[in-house]
Amino acid sequence: MNERPAAGERAVIVQLDFGQPDLGDQLEEIRLLAESAGGVVAAEVCGKRQSPDPKTFAGKGKVQEIAAMLAAAEADLVIFNHELSPAQQRNLERELKCRVIDRTSLILDIFALRASSAEGKLQVELAQLEHLSTRLVRGWTHLERQRGGIGMRGPGETQLETDRRLLGKRVKLLKERLEKLSRQRGVQRRARLRGDVLSVSLVGYTNAGKSTLFNALTHAGVFAADQLFATLDTTSRKLWIEGAGNIVISDTVGFIRDLPHSLVDAFHATLEAAIDADVLLHVVDSASHARDEQMYEVNKVLDEIGARDLRQVIVWNKIDLTQASPGVELDEYAKIARVRVSARSGEGLDLLREALADFARNKAEARKKAFADAEREAQNDYIN
Repeated sequence: MNERPAAGERAVIVQLDFGQPDLGDQLEEIRLLAESAGGVVAAEVCGKRQSPDPKTFAGKGKVQEIAAMLAAAEADLVIFNHELSPAQQRNLERELKCRVIDRTSLILDIFALRASSAEGKLQVELAQLEHLSTRLVRGWTHLERQRGGIGMRGPGETQLETDRRLLGKRVKLLKERLEKLSRQRGVQRRARLRGDVLSVSLVGYTNAGKSTLFNALTHAGVFAADQLFATLDTTSRKLWIEGAGNIVISDTVGFIRDLPHSLVDAFHATLEAAIDADVLLHVVDSASHARDEQMYEVNKVLDEIGARDLRQVIVWNKIDLTQASPGVELDEYAKIARVRVSARSGEGLDLLREALADFARNKAEARKKAFADAEREAQNDYIN
């Protein structure tokens, strides 16, 4: 498994320009990711290429520049803000004589650092092992400390084959455990959905302020910090709203550009809170000039998990940083499309509560109508 950067470990980050428009935002994001993993960004190497070099991704001249920067900055870790193939990673480590990790490995590492629940830890380990399965180039001992060959190898089996076999068994076990937890969660969720309670999920790009908003609405005391992936485990709380009664609101893991597919798959059980919601509150950092791209990335993941068609309200957060006024914007059908708030200062939260109350009342009325229609149908069947 990828080793976690030690606290304060000095890293050189590499960002290459292949013609993408938001290079500055990507560079800022990789800095935040490195710091969230506990590293210190000692230096940055940038460059422009038409396409990745098949052997080292960056090309011979750029690798030499990275090596010089490593020595000058006294760093011992290189982080590429790109996805490297196993061969490219091996070649870079051979050339640079230090550890090299890519964006996917870094995100997986942060998830491992943040996971606190038993289910979250299982999900992260599964994603890491599936990523590692393509990179088995040397023996690994984190699963079977006692392996030494005796009783562990099959006839004529190489160490690499043994490693793959052990990894495959562990992956299968993790999937079985997660499937069991998913079934248990499904039973609890169906019991909730049978009631009249409105179900609301907070979704959004990482560090958009979801957990701060969740705490402001529910006083739950969920960990919230100005860092990427502060929340990994879904937390649900009941929220009493005057004139509408109780609703259930859930805080979910944040999304990010190029979120590894293995993580989306592994966290599917956690993200089911979003799939089963009546309303998604899509929390957006309105102070970020990359907000449009971030919204696109969130909707892309919602597509992947089957939640794109759910009722969605944009929560334009952090208006205290933009001097925008709190307010509600309607769409062409006179339905609530956007609410401008500051989760930190509390501005606009009364408007958001009113919007949630409206959704809750609409659900109760729709349920009452469906019940009356079903009763009327039953009476007609009886008469006929």
